Amino acid sequence: MQALVTRPGHAHTTRIEDLPAVEAREGEVLVRTLEVGVCGTDREISEGLFGIPPEDGPLLVLGHEALAVVERNGYGFTRGELVTATVRRSCGHCIACAEECPDSCLTGDYSERGITRLHGYARELVAEDPGQLVAIPKPLGRLGVLAEPTSICERALRHARTIGGRQPWQLERALVIGAGPIGLLMTYLLRLADVEVWTASLEPENELVEKSGARYVSTHAEELSELGKFDLVVEAAGNAQLMARTLGLLRRSGVACLLGIDPRHQTVELDGRVLGVDTILENRVLFGSVNAHRQDWLAAVADLDRARPSRAVRSFAVRSGATCRGRTC
Repeated sequence: MQALVTRPGHAHTTRIEDLPAVEAREGEVLVRTLEVGVCGTDREISEGLFGIPPEDGPLLVLGHEALAVVERNGYGFTRGELVTATVRRSCGHCIACAEECPDSCLTGDYSERGITRLHGYARELVAEDPGQLVAIPKPLGRLGVLAEPTSICERALRHARTIGGRQPWQLERALVIGAGPIGLLMTYLLRLADVEVWTASLEPENELVEKSGARYVSTHAEELSELGKFDLVVEAAGNAQLMARTLGLLRRSGVACLLGIDPRHQTVELDGRVLGVDTILENRVLFGSVNAHRQDWLAAVADLDRARPSRAVRSFAVRSGATCRGRTC
């Protein structure tokens, strides 16, 4: 059986390799991988910057964004049914994981398909825990591979609404910084909720943003501060300086969510008054989000199915090859 493997911690070791065939044990469902999304996390692992192999050896099978088909009937699933599966699995010894919230694991000892301590889906067959499988509606088809990155956005929005809702608050106006796959998916989800959305990135124009009914802004042509204030700002570009600036773009009681990752060693600047006065007096909040709960996966599939008929989503799927970035995109 062929698989895409790498040796975490060692750059340029990613390759196709023959591995022993997989057999489903009692309590597992055998699925055949149809598509795997390739993302920034995969690139980091391939470049030796990230990833932890399972205990069974030095190699890690990549692939955490998957669309698969069930091979055999069992555990509530039928042969031929389209499925995807959650990525992060419980550490087994913290309060969050005990309450089935591994996305909020308190120890960091979790495992993740194709990333940390657990082989991924970039192989012909995978034996999976049925409790981790998520059914994909047949009409959604290959767009189902977008469930993982969309679940990241769903979790971020769920948390943003929870934080904003701690007091009287309404999400009416949002800014998404970054127009990569996560930025686009976040834009689409906000538009599905009838939020006024501005999406900003480096490119001079972006028809995928505009087809969704959002407004696109090129940061080369316009300063973000000139766009006014927002109830929600989502940083999906992966730039630490932009992350710091999100606090200054918020309305009263505004919420800023960080989804990008910027591991560079650097010093960022923030106007002292924004942090020392405005954030306090105006009840602003800045938080980070990563991974997703099962409820976010279910919401992702439902919203992808809702958005499926739109021109924006169809165009996005064609241009992305129905693949996307991963951990935070």
